[in-house]
Order: sequence, then structure tokens, then C-alpha cells
Amino acid sequence: MYFSPAMQITFLGTGTSQGVPLIACSCSVCSSADLRDKRLRTSIAVVSNGAYWVVDSGPDFRQQMLTHQVPQLDGLLFTHAHKDHIAGMDDIRGFNFKMKKPIDVYCTEQVELQMRQEFHYIFSEHKYPGIPDISLHRLHANTQLQHNRLSIQCIEVMHYKLPVLGFRFSEGVAANDLVYITDANYISPQEKEKIKGCGTLVVNALRREQHISHFSLQEAIELVNEIKPKQAYFTHISHQLGLHAEVEPSLPQGMHLAYDGLTLTL
Repeated sequence: MYFSPAMQITFLGTGTSQGVPLIACSCSVCSSADLRDKRLRTSIAVVSNGAYWVVDSGPDFRQQMLTHQVPQLDGLLFTHAHKDHIAGMDDIRGFNFKMKKPIDVYCTEQVELQMRQEFHYIFSEHKYPGIPDISLHRLHANTQLQHNRLSIQCIEVMHYKLPVLGFRFSEGVAANDLVYITDANYISPQEKEKIKGCGTLVVNALRREQHISHFSLQEAIELVNEIKPKQAYFTHISHQLGLHAEVEPSLPQGMHLAYDGLTLTL
């Protein structure tokens, strides 16, 4: 990963909770030699004005940071508290050592409560040396963060009955904004208003069949058609969706399957 004067987004992982390939699965996708079918757990890195932001630190966080040579972590944003989105947070320690300061972590109260269980030692009164050091910041559905030129607007979506945060990243030109939504199967009309006018929409598309808590591919396509961004990318993909080389050409114009390592400059 390198610094660009424009906002840059790298897909660190585009897979579902088990990743692709799945353990013990020999289907055509899991046995594919196409690197675009190798999907770590879902996450992105956003670089703006030299600052590095990461959305979610799943079980593959360490591998993702090393693979993309992320040099610093200016903010870690959490969408929700499921294991495939928070499990790797312990590995922010490397950034503590290098940056010599706490890492700014942004999450809802619900995510904080889960992290206090999963990573109780981070929040203990008597801390032992070397544990992750964080500065916690509370997010709500209508929170808007500002960091230099970068604005981050929270968007609340539903993951079945669980509220999840999406994010709109902007440097001031709406047509260049990126909206990132994962683990959703419903977005209220009010929250959709926060998405409209964006240039790039990233949204989950788990598989072709309907799912209780994720958009199917067709539902994701319908959302894109409703929002009408300049371009759209689908993420949080399972092996059930099919081979990248076969699904990608079948998508409507302006819509694409994201893949691990894909970088967009906006």
C-alpha cells in the first residue's frame, strides 16, 4: 500500500465469516486457483491525507496488515461485534509499539460491551505490559467524524435484528464519496438518504439465494439500482456465490465483485 494524494480504498478482505476457501470444502470455488476466489474476512483500509483508517479487525487482521504493509493506524472503525469483525483487535499492539500512543478505536456501546468480554485484559484496572492500548470513541447512528479533510458519516443498517454501522467517507466532493456497508439485509428509507449521491457504493452480497441476515446478489443489485452510484462493488462473499470469473461478467454495467487486494483511487 502506498500514499496517494487522493482518497484510496483497499479491500483487505472480501469473504464471509468463514472466509473462502472454507475448511474441508472441495467445491469449485474453494479449490479454484484464481486468486480472486481467495477471500479473507471482510475489511477495508481507507487512506486520506496520509492517515490510515481500517474498518473492522477480523481474524485475518495481522495477515492483512502485513500483506498490504500498512505503516500506521490512525483509526479503527467497527461495524458490529461479530467475531469475524473484531477477533483480531489484539494485533493492534504492533501499531502501539511503532506509533508510541494509544490507537483510536471507534464503536457503538454494543460493540464496546462485547469487546470488554472478548478482550477484558485491555480494560482491566491493572494492566500488564504489552497489551493493546486504545482510546475508545463512541459511535451512534448519526455520528459524523472529521479528521483533516476526511469526513466519516455513520449509517445504521440492519443485520437481521442487529444494528450495524456502515460508513460514508468523503473529502468534500460527493461524487467521489465512498459508502461502505457490510452485513446488512435491510436499510431504512431514512438511512438510505445518507447514501444517495455517493460515487462508489460497496455493499455485501453473500450468495444468490436469500439469507436471513445478508443481502443476496439480486437484493444488492436492486439496492445499487435504487441508489444509482457511479460504480458499485460487492463484498462479504461466500463460496456459494460462484467463481469470480463467471459471476463478474454477468453483473450489470458499473457493478463489480470486489476481491482481496483491489485498490480504488477516488
